[in-house]
Amino acid sequence: MGINELRKITRAPRLSEEVASALEGKITRGELTPGDQLPTEKVLAETFGVSRAVVREAVARLRADGRIETRQGSGAFVALAPKSLNFRFWQGEGPALVELRDIFELRAMIEASVAELAARRRIPEDVAVMERHLKAMDAALADGSDGSESDDNFHLAIASATHNTYAYRLVEFLGRHFSDSRRLAWAGPGRDGALPEEAQAEHRTMFEAIASGSPARARRCAQEHLRGAASRVGIDLANDLGVELMLDPK
Repeated sequence: MGINELRKITRAPRLSEEVASALEGKITRGELTPGDQLPTEKVLAETFGVSRAVVREAVARLRADGRIETRQGSGAFVALAPKSLNFRFWQGEGPALVELRDIFELRAMIEASVAELAARRRIPEDVAVMERHLKAMDAALADGSDGSESDDNFHLAIASATHNTYAYRLVEFLGRHFSDSRRLAWAGPGRDGALPEEAQAEHRTMFEAIASGSPARARRCAQEHLRGAASRVGIDLANDLGVELMLDPK
């Protein structure tokens, strides 16, 4: 076969890309107008015949493009004015290894501060929500099911405990981009290994630090969790990341 006979290999679009494109089409055609509320995650999943995780990723893409906005406790809405500035981590199938390392570093910096603030501001209701998602992950480990949604929700519950709306939205934006990697950790080829168990042990120590009101320890636990998460996908974070000044040892 000559080189001229070779055809370019095309990648089938991801389900989340198809869902995002369909929703964006409705917005462009005026079927969904500024201020309109999107159907619930459950309804969208049933409508498109996909999982709720796929819908979450599609919504995250549209939010990153400024096409929709989310309001905590209310749902997703068509943006009143599409944002001209987009912040994306990557386009296409996935990020390069170097970019992925930088993303994990960014997450470590942000989520460590979020965990620290959550330890200072959490109230009993926040702790109860975190514990509920932690127990859901325990149950998933026990029966070998996919606990990635509870994993996502646990990290969002920590952000919610800061009682800062923008901290919550930023962690949501960061976390939804990593739903795929979390699902692999729970249900991929390594499911019979120690990977989910290692992550869950890190979740538990972070929860205990926040619940007990230990900001410095919560910060360190969050950094260790992100370092572990990076390591489980083959990335070693720099040693200078998370170097702390004199902190309260609690």
